[in-house]
Amino acid sequence: MKEPLWTFPAFLAATGGRLVGNPPATVTGISIDSRNVAPGEAFFAIKGDRFDGHDFVAQALSAGAGVAVVATDRLAGLGGPSATLVVVDDVLAALADLGRAARARSRACIAGITGSVGKTGTKEMLARSLAPDGEVHFSPASFNNHWGVPLTLARLPISAKYAVFEIGMNHAGEIEPLVKMVRPHVALITTVEPVHLEFFPSEEAIAEAKAEIFLGVEPGGAAVINRDNRHFAALARLAGAAGIARIVGFGEHESAEARLRLAKLKPECSCVAAEILGEAISYKLAAPGRHLVQNSLAVLAAVALLGGDLAKAAMAFAGLEPPRGRGARHRLAIEGRSVTLIDESYNANPASMRAAIALLGQAAPAGNGRRIAVLGDMLELGPKSPDLHAELAEIITEAGVDRVYLAGPLMQALWEQLPPARRAGYAERAAELAPILGDELRAGDVVMIKGSKGSRMGPLVEALKARFAPTVAAADEPRGQEFA
Repeated sequence: MKEPLWTFPAFLAATGGRLVGNPPATVTGISIDSRNVAPGEAFFAIKGDRFDGHDFVAQALSAGAGVAVVATDRLAGLGGPSATLVVVDDVLAALADLGRAARARSRACIAGITGSVGKTGTKEMLARSLAPDGEVHFSPASFNNHWGVPLTLARLPISAKYAVFEIGMNHAGEIEPLVKMVRPHVALITTVEPVHLEFFPSEEAIAEAKAEIFLGVEPGGAAVINRDNRHFAALARLAGAAGIARIVGFGEHESAEARLRLAKLKPECSCVAAEILGEAISYKLAAPGRHLVQNSLAVLAAVALLGGDLAKAAMAFAGLEPPRGRGARHRLAIEGRSVTLIDESYNANPASMRAAIALLGQAAPAGNGRRIAVLGDMLELGPKSPDLHAELAEIITEAGVDRVYLAGPLMQALWEQLPPARRAGYAERAAELAPILGDELRAGDVVMIKGSKGSRMGPLVEALKARFAPTVAAADEPRGQEFA
């Protein structure tokens, strides 16, 4: 029988709270969403930007939550005579304390991942790669911010052999307190790119903020850094300053210890030959894209550094599936034949946009089909935004994209750089493209949709799937704000 996540005495001690009501024997899980709380779980009534969890305490308890963690100043009127509550001064701080307690009791080998692009995909890839070697704990979505990291930590079972955490940021100083909770044995930075320039004076400042992940690495731990990235030297220096002696570079660079030897990129997959810490290895990635090949090198380096089985990890790549909104493919039925829809709608920045357009370039339309890019604004880029949008014209040409649909005021800069033959349609809002694009699709087309979350490209994906009856469905992700 599986051990409960927490005994109630341990839970109460970790949160530092005061019990009101009759205590349960155990806590089976941790939830911050009353819509999906499971019987026996603890519901933390966190106050967010749009919702206050205290408004949903009764709903959570009715759904079977064994206990609700609430703030002292909101206690009046909550629950009822039979309700079990743990009262604390600050609910989010109590969740963080529970996360620290989970980390303190854990014997898992732990990885922390950050970077401008590819954090979630790399987290999923690493978790899948470690799974054949033992129990792996990781978050089901991009829980990488000030509530997501402690939530994932608080859910860490004592039985886990490995754990993988994604850590994001929008501003300097946000990663350090989170990584000091996680205390990873391996810190991995996928890459540093011009993301969130609205909040940073330069890319160098972004690199310094990402390097905060080194400040929480356990003694004797390691750093895995993109050797092909222009900020490698600065990141390696900052890792060394944080006391990390083992620094592993990954990429095509001749000095990379996790080095790409050969990659054969195909429309539906990639075949790779690499050398990982001195060991030659070949493998197949079930999902396509050169960026995934690059990140797979980092994953295998992390597996080796964590003590995992490298051969089993590489074999696991054959079952890789991209997360929702990050390259998932759907088949749309048109004229009795299919159109391929590549869903890259989760978010966008210049680096991920270039990678997605290159991925579209690898695709092979059927018959008279075309490569079609549907792009929304990239947000939070600051004064350089017009230039960064306009520069996408070159990669669109290199990728052999036939038709381009654009949405949002920032995409005007790209529209003006495109040759007339590639201009398919422009709209101020993504929703306005749905009927236009739907009417113009034809059998054999390959369509890629991408934009920042605020550009609302995700609903456009759902509109096309609903209209053309996709054969592949994706599970919903929990709501919540994630960082980059």
